[in-house]
Amino acid sequence: MHAPIILLVAKPNPESGLDPTSSVADAAVVLGLAVGLVIAFAIFVVVLQRFLFICRPNEVLVFSGRKHRLADGAQSGYKILRGGRGLKKPFVEMVHTMDMRLFPVEVTVHNAYSKGGIPLSVHAIANVKIASDETVLRNAVERFLAATPHQIAMVAQQTLEGVLREVVAQLTPEEVNEDRLKFAESLIENARDDFDKLGLELDVLKVQHVADDQKYLENLGRGRIAMMLRDAANAENAANQAVAEAQASARQGAETAQKKAETVLALARNNVRAEMAKLEAEAKQIENEAAIASETARMVAEQELQSLRRELETLRLQCEVILPAEAQRKAAELRARGDAATTLENGKATAEALRLIATEWANAGHAGKEVYVLQQLRTLVKVAAQRVSETEIADLQVVTGAEENALGAVIASYPSAIVKVLAEMSGALGIDVNALLGSAERRPQ
Repeated sequence: MHAPIILLVAKPNPESGLDPTSSVADAAVVLGLAVGLVIAFAIFVVVLQRFLFICRPNEVLVFSGRKHRLADGAQSGYKILRGGRGLKKPFVEMVHTMDMRLFPVEVTVHNAYSKGGIPLSVHAIANVKIASDETVLRNAVERFLAATPHQIAMVAQQTLEGVLREVVAQLTPEEVNEDRLKFAESLIENARDDFDKLGLELDVLKVQHVADDQKYLENLGRGRIAMMLRDAANAENAANQAVAEAQASARQGAETAQKKAETVLALARNNVRAEMAKLEAEAKQIENEAAIASETARMVAEQELQSLRRELETLRLQCEVILPAEAQRKAAELRARGDAATTLENGKATAEALRLIATEWANAGHAGKEVYVLQQLRTLVKVAAQRVSETEIADLQVVTGAEENALGAVIASYPSAIVKVLAEMSGALGIDVNALLGSAERRPQ
């Protein structure tokens, strides 16, 4: 870890009047101070790394060299640190580390005499560690400080072998071989005092194998196997006998139950036949009643249908004949009334118009008629000319005279025809149209 070096360089200012040599000297002083600070910080870091110790969770630190007062008031020449950090005082204290992790210990004993004088061979695996309790841990510090895990394992192995022989001597071969969990618990319980004195802790112990050279356990197993086979044969015979008895009892019970079932079945069949006959009779009666009710309902429905048909026919005749005839009669009556009203009004209007014309003509006298005819003269002449022009001559033969005179006579007949038509119109109107035409020709002169 290095501190940053800050260099301060002073730039001389010509206008200030300062000496450049003094500025350089000041810069050298500042640089020297910075270098000194860096060196001092580096020395501090090295010293801190050398004398500051951090304890990891799987270890303990032992600070020795000074007197320390314990919690009970006693004094000790070392201090145990579990977790955290501690500062070593230089030239006064020493620091040692003890590993708290597990290490396996393989325990094997041969010819360990059990209860009854049978020698056994036992193989077990134990997991041992430095004790966590501070009181017991001090025993481990006093006995195994600076010792390797292998050396600690050797001590634990020898202790466990002695304890294993003690426990085997208290148990029979059957107990050792059959209840290994109880055997392991006895080992742990008997080893606790010895391990507390050593400052160790037996975490786990498992018995892997138990054997004997005299084949006692094997022979014991054979005897038990023979007894088990005998018991099994006896149990099989008893089971076969029980099965036979049960089969006979079940067969007898089945025959009895079958006879009872046949009797019950026969009674049930008779009851079913009686019920079927009863139900058939009831069904027949219901069917007859239903048929009668159906016929009655059909006849009633037929009567209602005929009544509805009669009403429908009446309504149809009324709709198709009576109502249309009545409508036509009313329509003809209304149409006749309308036509009569139109004719009556037209007659009244025409009579009134004729009356007014006659009155005016009577008041106007003969001159009025002439004025009216003069007003309508163009129309009369046009009608007369149209009347003559509509006359078609199918075949014309000239008998006398030359063809030129005959054609002129034919052409001259057109005005004369118009004059004759006007003369006939004068007779009908009672007015001399030719005189009126003559007076009309004289007036412009």
